[in-house]
Amino acid sequence: MQKTVNILNKRAKFDYEILDKYTAGIVLTGTEIKSIRLGKAAITESFCEFNDGELFVINSHIEEYLYGTHYNHKTKSERKLLLNKKELKKLFKDSDNKGLTIVPLRLFTNEKGLAKLDIALCRGKKNYDKRESLKEQDTKRDLDRIKKSF
Repeated sequence: MQKTVNILNKRAKFDYEILDKYTAGIVLTGTEIKSIRLGKAAITESFCEFNDGELFVINSHIEEYLYGTHYNHKTKSERKLLLNKKELKKLFKDSDNKGLTIVPLRLFTNEKGLAKLDIALCRGKKNYDKRESLKEQDTKRDLDRIKKSF
């Protein structure tokens, strides 16, 4: 039994309002999946884009595999996402709207050891929305402290 990897994009929930969520597979090479299983990846600055009807995640960082040879992968490259045709068409149609973007939320490995990516169709938040979410976090933290003391 291998441990599951769970790499989060905490910045996405703060910067974007999430409208729809999808789970997609990723096309990876051997050294990329080995590096992800070691937890050596980051998706904080990444986003998704359509290219010839296919969805790609761009600007995701997967460190080079330590024991890789000259066949090692590039750290930042476009990686193809695997979704159903119906989901791809819906995402393509929705992402054409002004102000909507597709952002990765979580990179994880499932019970079979395959790498998956949770992506979301998002709308950017305004500054006052971000301040509101910070207020909510502070009040929730204060309430948790009060509950813990009782």
